[in-house]
This record gives sequence, C-alpha cells and structure tokens, in this order.
Amino acid sequence: MIEARRLHILRAVADHRTVTAAAAALYLTPSAVSQQLAALEQETGHRLVERGAKGVRLTPAGEILLNHTNAVLAQLERAEAELAAYSSGAAGTVTVASFATGIALVVAPAVAHLAESAPGIRIRVQDAEGDASLPMVLDRQVDVAVAVEYRGAPPADDPRLTHVPLYAEPFDAVVPVRHRLADLAEVPLAELAKDPWIGPYPGNPCHDVVVLACENAGFQPRMEHSSDDFRAVVALASADAGVALVPRSALRGMDLAGVVVRPVDGTAPTRRVFAAVRRGAEEHPLIRPVLDALGAAARV
Repeated sequence: MIEARRLHILRAVADHRTVTAAAAALYLTPSAVSQQLAALEQETGHRLVERGAKGVRLTPAGEILLNHTNAVLAQLERAEAELAAYSSGAAGTVTVASFATGIALVVAPAVAHLAESAPGIRIRVQDAEGDASLPMVLDRQVDVAVAVEYRGAPPADDPRLTHVPLYAEPFDAVVPVRHRLADLAEVPLAELAKDPWIGPYPGNPCHDVVVLACENAGFQPRMEHSSDDFRAVVALASADAGVALVPRSALRGMDLAGVVVRPVDGTAPTRRVFAAVRRGAEEHPLIRPVLDALGAAARV
C-alpha cells in the first residue's frame, strides 16, 4: 500500500529538483526525505529517482507514478473539501500569498468583504512575489496564491493546480519629465532602445513582461538599476536615472511629480493575474468563498 505522504514527498522532489530543497519546503530533514523516498521505492518495487551532479531527476517509473500522484492528491483535496462541507466547515483559517499590488488591489478588499459575509473565515496574508507563491501552494505552505503569468510558470491546465483568472492590466511607460519623448501621447518602445532602464530583478514575473515587450520591439533593455519596489523604480526615473515600464495599478497613489506616465504605443505589455489553489481544493467550504471574494474584488 502506497502512503499518500510519500507521494507528497515525491512531488516535492520533482518540483524542487533536489532533496535538500524539497526537505526545506516540507519542513523535513534531507535524511527524512531520502528515507521516505527509499520506502516508496520499496513499496512500488521500482527505482523512482536518480541522483546526479545537477540534482535529482525522476526515472521513467518515477514519472509514471508522478502522473498518478497528481490525480491522487487532487482527489484527496476533493475528499477533504467534501468532508469539510459535510461538517459545515464554515469556520477556519485560509492563508493567501500575494505580491504587494495584488494585496492592495484584490486581497485586502476580499478580506474586508469576507469579514462581513463569512465572519467565521480568518484570512492570513503573506507578501510573496508571483513566482514564489505558486510553489508555496504546492508545498502546502499556503492555501491560495495570487500570482502573475510569467515564462516558466505552471500553465493553466497544470494537473497540480486550479487557476482562477482575476484581472489583466497594461504596463505604462514611465520617463523623466525632461525626457525627449515626454510630450508624446503614447511612447513607442523601440524609441527607448538606447536608454538606461530601471526594472525588477530577474525572477520577478514583471521582469519577464518588461524584457519580452522590449524584445518584441526589437531590442534588449539595458537594465542599469534593479528594484522589485515600484516606488523605488519611479523615484529613480524621477531622478533621471532611466526609463521603466510599470503596471498601471502599481502607480496609484504614488508621487509622480518627477515623471511622465504614458501608454505604450501599439500593443501594451500586460500582466495577467490569477488565483491558484491545489487542484481539488477549489470547492473547499473555506476556500471557495475566498476565491469568490477575490473574483468580486477584481471585477470592481
């Protein structure tokens, strides 16, 4: 009989590619993870992982078991949801991980709404960039992620996750007030090819959006300054340190005295925001109201 907790460990190893990283995500020791993998191999009668210089990879037998693991764990999530519904689980804590603008735009309004509509549900919010929140859901560190589409992100049909689209917003060009293009109604990205750029660090989903937009305009942006805080990005632009692309909602409430904000000429780069939960958990009586509240806040 295969133990479900060992399937969790197998998936974590497949996701993180090393025993050490999987152990850290699961709050276990590396030796405990190795012991559980060995026990799983004994239960199945197959070698499931191979260790190499670049980490751990699944064998063909391990890949077969991983495909079934995703289905089994999703079904267990559904079972927990139905049992919670049966016992009218209308009270409990749901942990939501989101990037800062997502917290301001949809998570905080959802928290306020749930305080009135579902007072038994307590929301705990964690600030996490869009690329970090999805692994946190898969590792069961949080229940819901508010994340951004980015290159390399799990796709919408990933068997481990259920995606709920929330909103999409354009990036606007932010240039110093004395910039040569400041008087234009719309800024052509190609005209910024020789400018110094300010933007998020590599790994931040917004970094991918900016770089891809510039590549589509025919150039690679020269990133002179890096910050994941858009207030810092705007402050540097106001100091004439470079130009930037910033999500429109992130500009709300900022001091824009030293910059000019303009739409991008042509097809604007866009960040698409969604909520994600472990597949099968979307109908849990604690999680469903949270997803509905996030969706309602996004529509507003």
